[in-house]
Amino acid sequence: MLLNAFTLFHVALSLVGIAAGFVVVYGFLESRRLDGWTLLFLTTTAATTVTGFLFPFHRFLPSYAVGIVSVIVLAIAIPARYRFHLEGAWRSTYVVTAMLAFYLNFFVLIAQLFGKVPPLKALAPTQTEPPFAITQVAVMVVFIILGTLAFRKFLVTPAVPGNARSRTAAGGKM
Repeated sequence: MLLNAFTLFHVALSLVGIAAGFVVVYGFLESRRLDGWTLLFLTTTAATTVTGFLFPFHRFLPSYAVGIVSVIVLAIAIPARYRFHLEGAWRSTYVVTAMLAFYLNFFVLIAQLFGKVPPLKALAPTQTEPPFAITQVAVMVVFIILGTLAFRKFLVTPAVPGNARSRTAAGGKM
């Protein structure tokens, strides 16, 4: 019973992090910081990663490797955003690490869907079958495209002084 409640909490954190991640990516593409959404995204994504390590451990699973990478990525993204305020190279570092953290959370969502949803599990019972691989590769390609666009767009600082987009891209509040 307690494990079921904890699992629901973990899944809820993950889904909120993914939803907020989409909004943050939209902000990247519009060259807007969206501070509240960013805080929600980073907080829930970090909490998802941490709670993932609190499940009973019987053997090392691929999800633990993803979690370790996620911890490292978030340990770079969070200071890039909040300690170094996106200044200089920290802006691009933040975009890359935030996109990677978002992708890793989404990657695990797909693995869980293929592991738990009966029609998907039937298509790829061991997650080594083509439907699973094709889905993961397609999602990775989408994230690479979005990440590349985010990297380019979020770095653009329009030259018009006083423009809200200029202040936002330069790190001002919006």
